[in-house]
Amino acid sequence: MNQISTQARHIGIVGAGAISGHFAARLALAGHRVSILARGATLHALDASGLRYTCPNEAERVVPVEAYAHSADMGHQDLVVIALKSHTLPGIAASLTPLIGPDTIVLPVGNGLPWWYFLAPGQPLEGLRLASVDPDGDIERAFALEHVLGGSVMASCSSPAPGVVHHHSGGNIVIGEPCGGVSARANGWAQLLSAAGLPTSASEDIRRDLWIKLLGNACANPLSLITQASTDRLIDDSGTHALFANLMKECLALGRCAGLSLDIDIAQRMERTRRLGAIKTSMLQDLEAGRHVELDAILGAPLECAKQLEFAAPLMQMVFALARLRAAQAGLYGEHAGAR
Repeated sequence: MNQISTQARHIGIVGAGAISGHFAARLALAGHRVSILARGATLHALDASGLRYTCPNEAERVVPVEAYAHSADMGHQDLVVIALKSHTLPGIAASLTPLIGPDTIVLPVGNGLPWWYFLAPGQPLEGLRLASVDPDGDIERAFALEHVLGGSVMASCSSPAPGVVHHHSGGNIVIGEPCGGVSARANGWAQLLSAAGLPTSASEDIRRDLWIKLLGNACANPLSLITQASTDRLIDDSGTHALFANLMKECLALGRCAGLSLDIDIAQRMERTRRLGAIKTSMLQDLEAGRHVELDAILGAPLECAKQLEFAAPLMQMVFALARLRAAQAGLYGEHAGAR
């Protein structure tokens, strides 16, 4: 498929949380046929009332979408957007194969490092399989690499109730080929998403873009989980400001060691984050809502990379240990997740 037209497409959304709802609402409002794979209270809410969607400076809209409990009922899709928490994907990956036709594009847009990150040929650490993200290879078996476009979303969204999504700020998206380089299909899908109100660009190096996003997630998310503080307080406090900056410095050095070209001014990056105000990270939102937190993709995966490279990452290891214990104490990580 060399070119993507802006005609209505069949688009499957896997997951019905904040980011997935943002995608679903925008694409459905643009006239695409959007099917959401959901369950439980969210499935019931979407069936009964549609998707209730708000964004800055606009009144709430009720967006009609098709909601399904089983992927087999959805059939092949032109695009499958996977916006699940990373720890949930291995358990359902095999069940998603009915969505995949010969030309289907799979676009994962979660946090942290995705399962495919080191699988592309010709890239540094080629062939490294991230056990923290795909422990038994279930995702890799379900989605052949040629179907995948990498995606990174820089948006603040929340889902305060089943079937309800608020888009608060941001929204820029980058997509790109796992092997690097800008392809016709990446350009085409970027144009289609942009036309639907999801500003998207095709990236020359999506692995670099994902690591740049990781810089924020690997610092702000676990620190907010440990302290239960919003990002403005983390940055304004002198002690956590220093920890935030040093953690980001370590993560940046690890990315460079992994062969990525990263020219990032840490002070400027933190200042941009501070200007966003009192942001609750996704991990803090999950803690407050009693949902399993996705520490493994955000810190476990880069630490796997560090081990492979024999790169010392003491701050990342320390913060990972503290965040895991904090989440486990709340019943939101590991074998006790969801127990309460």
